[in-house]
Amino acid sequence: MALPTSLLASNVAPVLLDVIPPRIQTAAVRALFALPRPVRRLIAGRPIRVDGQELELDAQLLLTLNRLANGDGLAHRDPDRSRVEMRRSSRLIAGETIEPVAVRTLDLDGIPARLYTPEGVGERAPLLVFYHGGGWVLGDLDTHDNPCRFIARGAAVKVLSVDYRLAPEHPFPAAVDDALSAYLWASKNADSLGVDPTRIAVGGDSAGGNLAAVTAHQAVRTGAPTPAFQLLFYPGTDATVRRRSRDLFATDYFLTDHDIDWFLNHYASKREHRADPRFSILRAQDLTNLPPTYIATAGFDPLRDEGEAYATALRAANVPTIHTRHPNLIHGYINFLTALTFRAALQEAVTTLKTALALTPTQHPSSPHP
Repeated sequence: MALPTSLLASNVAPVLLDVIPPRIQTAAVRALFALPRPVRRLIAGRPIRVDGQELELDAQLLLTLNRLANGDGLAHRDPDRSRVEMRRSSRLIAGETIEPVAVRTLDLDGIPARLYTPEGVGERAPLLVFYHGGGWVLGDLDTHDNPCRFIARGAAVKVLSVDYRLAPEHPFPAAVDDALSAYLWASKNADSLGVDPTRIAVGGDSAGGNLAAVTAHQAVRTGAPTPAFQLLFYPGTDATVRRRSRDLFATDYFLTDHDIDWFLNHYASKREHRADPRFSILRAQDLTNLPPTYIATAGFDPLRDEGEAYATALRAANVPTIHTRHPNLIHGYINFLTALTFRAALQEAVTTLKTALALTPTQHPSSPHP
């Protein structure tokens, strides 16, 4: 649920992308977003306003390019082909590689992972266990490489990116099991990772935000070490209720109504699984004692309202919670680091994470502040 399958994917475009060197493709996309604002507006078209919100120009430009080449939505092909296209598109829109960040490949008892260590961060550092988006079907360590680098460097934390199993080959609850196992592995192996076991947070975007929230809930309810913080970007939180934002933004904004059904059918084809709190965390009977939480939603996102409902539920359970709606952005914005507007939205979250993990668990204020 996090990225467009491709910025330039049509019957012709994939062939062209195979012949044009990636560095030229990337340079062209960056040049486009560097054009003067009036030129970008001319390309993108008239401003789009929905639900009292105006879509950010760079988001509209991105949507315009994608629609010209690929039509509407993410789920046009089989999972394997969609995965290839997501990797390709992620390279185009990720922006300059964030450096200096050291990267190490790890095996978490059978779960592939990647550890990001920014320059200047030493032993006993904070850690974010990160779960990538992609609807539990798409995405991998590469598609979210630059966002992890951005978070690591900006928040001065180590980031452990988890390559959990994907559906439909591994349907629910395989991803949930991997997400929890990875978190428990990090807690158990904090010394070898060079991190402070009391400052291990969980986070992710979209389906990854769902897995982070579920992992925190399971850790608390099973008596495992409680994460120090939750960093949730436009998470899926309830597959049992159709909320207003899903109808408002059913088409035209990357993640569509059809896409959501496609992802859900691959991940949890059995309807009874969708009410399971390990899938629909908003259905959990008890949300008390969860760690302080930052939830970001995007104004033009069909998942907007369920993410905001989860923020409301956390506050009702007396969980210190910050919720930010970026009213002019779309689903998947943490991956669109080519454009400054998207970077600024991610930076807000990074600043909050840095502040929160600079504190020990006993020092947390009633609500973390960015």
